[in-house]
Amino acid sequence: MAYDEQIKLPKHLQELIEQREGLQLDFKFEVSDLSKIARSIVAFANTKGGILLIGVKDNGKIAGVQSEEELYMIQAAARMYCRPSVDFYFRSWQVKKKTVLEVIIPESKHKPHYAKDSQGRWKAYVRVNDKNFLVNNVQLRVWRSQFKSRQSVNIRFDRKEDVLLRYLRSHDFITFRKFCQLAKIPPKVAEDVLVDLILIDVLKINYSDTGVVRYSLQDDTLSESSLSD
Repeated sequence: MAYDEQIKLPKHLQELIEQREGLQLDFKFEVSDLSKIARSIVAFANTKGGILLIGVKDNGKIAGVQSEEELYMIQAAARMYCRPSVDFYFRSWQVKKKTVLEVIIPESKHKPHYAKDSQGRWKAYVRVNDKNFLVNNVQLRVWRSQFKSRQSVNIRFDRKEDVLLRYLRSHDFITFRKFCQLAKIPPKVAEDVLVDLILIDVLKINYSDTGVVRYSLQDDTLSESSLSD
């Protein structure tokens, strides 16, 4: 990481820059587009939370920002371009008369959050490594169910569940399309099955580095004998 070694950075800021961008850290040279910054805000809120460093280039060099102007933009994005709005707090760092804003976004207890794009459409995102990806309808339905009043999920295991679980006993994951093809069921039925199995902690959602949504067994789920019952 090519941070400014000739400049004495506050220890905390230097440690953040040396981490490089990732699941919970994103560098922003400036805030010039409310819809783009809202995308990063909701992605952090919908995942594990994270930090935006405003005034830092992708290579770690300190560019600095006009703190009041950038903070106003962040506040506007979090309030007007995020639905529901996203809470955050911030710290301001001074480095050789340059200001860096550290914007801390906690993981939300009210998922999903949506960001308004340049066309006025509301979309939900998650953070995967150092990128933000669109959320599919399975994840959206899981979140909505999890954050409603807790109700029991009753599942009747039949052929389609059996096909899915047997496949996952010998494969690390399955995609939505593969499940539809394998079980020979329409997308709506496949979606219902996946949502229910995630809600009872049989399956989990994960993402590839390119944002492909995959479904896999929970680590302690289902012995071979339980599948044959």
